[in-house]
Amino acid sequence: MPLLEITGLSLHFGGIVALSDFDLTVHKGTVHAVIGPNGAGKTSLFNCISGIYRPTAGQIFFKGAGVSQLKPDQIAEMGIARTFQNIELFAHMSVIDNLLLGCHTKMTTGLFSAAFFWGKAVREEEQHRLEVERIIDFLEIEKVRKKTVGSLPYGFQKRVEIGRALAMRPELLLLDEPVAGMNVEETEDIARFVLDIKEEMEITIIMVEHDMGVVMDIADTVTVLDFGSKIGEGSPAEVQSNPHVIAAYLGQE
Repeated sequence: MPLLEITGLSLHFGGIVALSDFDLTVHKGTVHAVIGPNGAGKTSLFNCISGIYRPTAGQIFFKGAGVSQLKPDQIAEMGIARTFQNIELFAHMSVIDNLLLGCHTKMTTGLFSAAFFWGKAVREEEQHRLEVERIIDFLEIEKVRKKTVGSLPYGFQKRVEIGRALAMRPELLLLDEPVAGMNVEETEDIARFVLDIKEEMEITIIMVEHDMGVVMDIADTVTVLDFGSKIGEGSPAEVQSNPHVIAAYLGQE
């Protein structure tokens, strides 16, 4: 069974078609890239998977269960986490506090225990802080762990956002343009982290990205969108040589 399966997905905003009869199959343990020109429907696809948008038609299945009609918090609890194209962190909070917020889907302490901070609440807090410290070590952000997020360079803020998603302990991670706006060194670091997330944490990744060098280096499968429709899919090498993909990016002569 695929980890994520999408069939016949369509999304309309009045007369605007963001996605049209789109199919996608994502297998466990892979990095699956979704590429396409600006306005192709990539972020709309992520918004449908994460429950922000409700599709006009079609179905989304995660581990065999339909999720296309669920709310974002329900989908997050099932094991799908995401980052955003524009950083969505709490700028006036510390790195640690931002990461701890990612643990909210795993909190089971009752109101009474949490209010008086005793028993199960204390044990759960300790467990979540240990998890956050592991993520801080993994993403190599020890030196900024107590700093306010808004004071950090852009590259570190991107790492913190990925870390917050990892704190949700997902099975599927959606990365929306993880290296956008980064220099060469920062891009290489994020690409390395993505591979480590797949291999060491055993988390499946769907990645929307415009940096074709990164996509071709780390993706197992690439799906190409143009005007809301799939125009190509396969290995990076297959997609690079697909005439429909070349025409979408470079235009027809």
